[in-house]
Amino acid sequence: MSKLKAEDKPFEISKWLVWDAYKKVKANKGAPGVDGQAIEQFEQDLENNLYRLWNRLSSGTYFPPPVKAVEIPKPGGRGIRVLGIPSVSDRIAQTAAAMVLERRVEPIFHPDSYGYRPGRSALDAVGMCRERCWKYNWAIDLDVQAFFDNVDHNLLVRAVERHLDTTTRWVLLYVRRWLVAPLQTADGTLQARDRGTPQGSAISPVLANLFMHYAFDIWLSREHPRAAFERYCDDAVVHCVSQGHAERVLADLTARMAEVGLQLHPAKTRIVHCQDARRPGAFEHTSFTFLGYTFRPRLAKNREGAHFVGFTPAVSRDALISMGRVVRFWHLGRHSDLSLNDLAEHMNPVLRGWIHYYGRYYKSALYPLLQRINDLVVRWACRKFKRFRRRPKRARAFLVGIARREPELFGPLCRFRG
Repeated sequence: MSKLKAEDKPFEISKWLVWDAYKKVKANKGAPGVDGQAIEQFEQDLENNLYRLWNRLSSGTYFPPPVKAVEIPKPGGRGIRVLGIPSVSDRIAQTAAAMVLERRVEPIFHPDSYGYRPGRSALDAVGMCRERCWKYNWAIDLDVQAFFDNVDHNLLVRAVERHLDTTTRWVLLYVRRWLVAPLQTADGTLQARDRGTPQGSAISPVLANLFMHYAFDIWLSREHPRAAFERYCDDAVVHCVSQGHAERVLADLTARMAEVGLQLHPAKTRIVHCQDARRPGAFEHTSFTFLGYTFRPRLAKNREGAHFVGFTPAVSRDALISMGRVVRFWHLGRHSDLSLNDLAEHMNPVLRGWIHYYGRYYKSALYPLLQRINDLVVRWACRKFKRFRRRPKRARAFLVGIARREPELFGPLCRFRG
């Protein structure tokens, strides 16, 4: 960034802000947008590209290009989710604006909002939900239908405007432009937008949190102070003291969502009884899924070693199916050309991610998947080494020996046992 001299512009935007935004975009990688330009191509003329972007942002002449629409299947085969992929330069511009807006709104966000916030994670939300399910007898499993497609632009712009001043008014200008930037489908068709914010854009998370802060967090805390909740972007669980309390909260939430232009999914939103050994009974719903974890009655063991039934989270069935698809896609049996170290290097990043997230609570629910991976590696060894052809027991014993000598070869997940 050699061009750091002061220039007269309508908006005072630091060049260092654009530089920091570029570094974040580079670290996050990401696919090319509608222009087909990857981050490596953008970097071929990095200084001029960044200066040009800063110049247009500062002068008010930056107009975002269309957003590339990419369809991906939802977990469990439950339809299609449309992601919006901005171009590299647009991602940098959005990241710069998001950094400014986040500094303004982060201090006012509710402590039970966990999505896309510094120092908070989905696992924090799952852990807090687990504790509150032990404390509260009832929970509302909320599903906001097509949240990112239906956010009201006028309400969102008013929320953004509330937290900006004259030095940051440029953020509001470009938020308006990003909200109406068209989506470009795979066949090149442009779709105009008057509602929603593309899921996958750099500024969408902070905009979504700001919208839900006023539409949900503050409203629920004010209107139903006895209820507790955890929210991760548009995914939330509300805890209630009784069934009647849960029914009143749900009725009011349904009206509130309609008031802000949203709708609760009628089939996926439900009142759940947090059933365990202390809270028996026959109820319609005794389980729900939140952030990849299914909460339901499960056999557990206390500190004294005695077994009991608790309302506990474990990896969900949909998450296991999704991980199983990844394992199948590896086609381990076909890669007899690879060494054991190559195989471990390929698998380890994925396996560590799974164990870090889904192994936090009730890790034993992962064991069938891990055993399946072990069996596939045994099958790989039988094809790799002639001495193990049709001798899976010997192949397993061979891998057990390696696991004992090098216990971290396959990370903490895939451990061979004799």
